[in-house]
Amino acid sequence: MPELPEVETIKNELLPHVLGRTITGVELYWERIVRQPSVEKFTSHIIGQKITGISRRGKYLFFHLGGGEVLVMHMKMTGSLLIDPSDDRFTRAILRLDNGTALHFWDPRKFGVMWLDKDDSAVAAKLGPEPLEEDFTTSVLADIVRNRTAPVKPVLLDQSVIAGIGNMYADEALFDAKIHPVRPAGSLSNNEIKRLHGSIRRVLLKGLKEKGASIRNYIRPDGSPGTAHDEFNVAHGVGKDCPNCGTPIRRIVLRGRGTYFCPQCQREG
Repeated sequence: MPELPEVETIKNELLPHVLGRTITGVELYWERIVRQPSVEKFTSHIIGQKITGISRRGKYLFFHLGGGEVLVMHMKMTGSLLIDPSDDRFTRAILRLDNGTALHFWDPRKFGVMWLDKDDSAVAAKLGPEPLEEDFTTSVLADIVRNRTAPVKPVLLDQSVIAGIGNMYADEALFDAKIHPVRPAGSLSNNEIKRLHGSIRRVLLKGLKEKGASIRNYIRPDGSPGTAHDEFNVAHGVGKDCPNCGTPIRRIVLRGRGTYFCPQCQREG
């Protein structure tokens, strides 16, 4: 699933192509991609609207329209937004702009969604703080994990607690902080919380610098892959050894998610 670095990369790389442009046409090849309103209202309403800005919150992307509404997109598991792709086999929707640009919502597994809303407040209200913003401090993270008996990794993945962290970057952050993913979140010491806070920001910034991770389906708007996965230490690392100590990377399933860690560097005790 595209996570914070991937969605932020999509936003940044789409801006030069779509900012200030007017939507001149909408083509839907998978009508269930539209959550609300009806397909007919959705299509007729956004045609003729100018895109005045793009923003991101967590894993959501917002296209701000001239009429004051927002077009919300969520890539889910396998979605990407592509500019005039050469391969359109998995195109589920196309937004055509007045500069000739065709923006394809490309999604092999058809999980992605988009909808119109009056603003971004409904989505923002259900999300936790942004981990790369200045107000996400060590104290904020301490308040989040305090008294929680759930394993620390699922806490990091809870979008209502922290917005934007997904499976890959949670594994990388916990490795960087030397914390076992099944440790109860409330058991972390002050020093471990401080380490984890720094690790979260470090791995997300690194992922953003490398334009995201193309483990499976994610590609950038121009069709090129991100390279963050080339720098992963443990995520999706079955068959690999820990870069620090040489111990084989281990995989477990935690709350239904494949979880990768080094049993030597990230001790459970």
